[in-house]
Amino acid sequence: MTTDEYLATIDALAVQPFPEVTYVDSSGGGGPGHHVRELQVSRDFWDDDDGQARLEAEAELKACLDDLAARLTTRWGHASVVDLGPYLSAGCEGEPVPEPLDCLSQQVVSMQVWPLPNRGRWLALAIGQADKELPLILFAAVGRASALDLNTSGRS
Repeated sequence: MTTDEYLATIDALAVQPFPEVTYVDSSGGGGPGHHVRELQVSRDFWDDDDGQARLEAEAELKACLDDLAARLTTRWGHASVVDLGPYLSAGCEGEPVPEPLDCLSQQVVSMQVWPLPNRGRWLALAIGQADKELPLILFAAVGRASALDLNTSGRS
């Protein structure tokens, strides 16, 4: 896909109503208060003995993320970087973690977040991987502002 096609997907996610029930499909998933899309997925790394294929895939996804982030920054200003470690720890300790933070924290270390002005939502981009042999994934996610303690003006 092209950057413009990714942006069209992001724009649709930003305004799409949240589903009433949780679902997972071939491009991501969603549920009450969130959407997650896999924008780009690398190959797996089961046979990547020297790590070169992973490095190349990571560079490709990072370039795509940087391009998208630059375009979104032009629209909405600079992103905040959100560390997902505390959400992962909380979930592992049995505390409730709002989606999509719970599912993302299991694959992503940090994400870039833009509050969506006057929508009570935020949009995030992140690169994650569930395990070292599995594909790298460029995610786009939309969640309720309350999941990250953002107020409706978009300021935290």
